[in-house]
Amino acid sequence: MCQLLAMNCNVPTDIVFSFTGFAHRGGRTDTHHDGWGIAFFEGAGVRHFVDHQAAIASPIAELIKRYPIKSTNVIAHIRKATQGQVALENCHPFVRELWGRYWVFAHNGDLKEFAPALDGAFRPVGTTDSELAFCFLLQELRRRFGDTAPDRAALHAALEELVRGIAAYGTFNMMLSDGTALFAHCSTKLCYVVRKYPFASACLSDEDLSVDFSQVTTPNDRVAIIVTEPLTTNETWTHFAPGELKLFVDGALQAASI
Repeated sequence: MCQLLAMNCNVPTDIVFSFTGFAHRGGRTDTHHDGWGIAFFEGAGVRHFVDHQAAIASPIAELIKRYPIKSTNVIAHIRKATQGQVALENCHPFVRELWGRYWVFAHNGDLKEFAPALDGAFRPVGTTDSELAFCFLLQELRRRFGDTAPDRAALHAALEELVRGIAAYGTFNMMLSDGTALFAHCSTKLCYVVRKYPFASACLSDEDLSVDFSQVTTPNDRVAIIVTEPLTTNETWTHFAPGELKLFVDGALQAASI
């Protein structure tokens, strides 16, 4: 199946270190070679890069490794196709507008016989179960809350119910963000680490590369990294329980009522 990577932090931060290790899983240290993508929130906008080539062979992925784009919310994905051909339109993450904000979504898993009725406002362009699930999520959120965005607690409660229903059709590990917060749902595998003061060094597991975060951060910085499999060998990663929907804001894990 595919793999997911996300970053949520309290100050704009680049994801070069984590993405460098993650990209190696797209054809070198793992077999996720059916495309990749990444989206960075910057203010009200989104920088969105996708490629149907394997991440390890993609010139665009090389750009992301070398160009430190700073963002407070990032979602990335490397694809191993289960539904839908290898094509640009089937590369995650997907982007749509709701309530005057962009939403970014990526999914790891396989949904069997998932065929919800769509009312037309949100429709998939490609042929993946993932994009279909994203369109359905946004449709149902708009159905529940109309044209006004709910508060975060109401949104969290609605998403818990909706993702539980989708996960009944198969594996539904997913990342979702509107640029102000990051939601992550686990069916099978997700884990996270929060990097904060006092910062230490980290060593990638997929590449001979390390960084001393104390040299590139301030004491006030806080960064949460969420990924399918741990990216580093010397950090303590916390694994999600199956069925958990976690919310991250400003680099910190939030209670469900926030």
